[in-house]
Amino acid sequence: MRVLVPSALRSYTRQRQVETGGATLAAMFDELDARYPGLRFRVVDETGRLRPNMRVFVNGLAMHDLAQALRPDDEVAIVLALSGG
Repeated sequence: MRVLVPSALRSYTRQRQVETGGATLAAMFDELDARYPGLRFRVVDETGRLRPNMRVFVNGLAMHDLAQALRPDDEVAIVLALSGG
């Protein structure tokens, strides 16, 4: 599957998008972390949940559950949520 990487995480991948696998979002992040150590920790917290400032979209649909099943032809976008005041 294709994963779109936000500029804030490109220091890990050095690429705007990467190809990876994984049967679920959690497995996908595990695989990405094996290739790009530290990336998963920036997106997923110690309890296994998405960090509050991160969003993940699969084929354009927002996902909140890392147990979400994935297909090899899916496109996953990792997005850094903006906040401020």
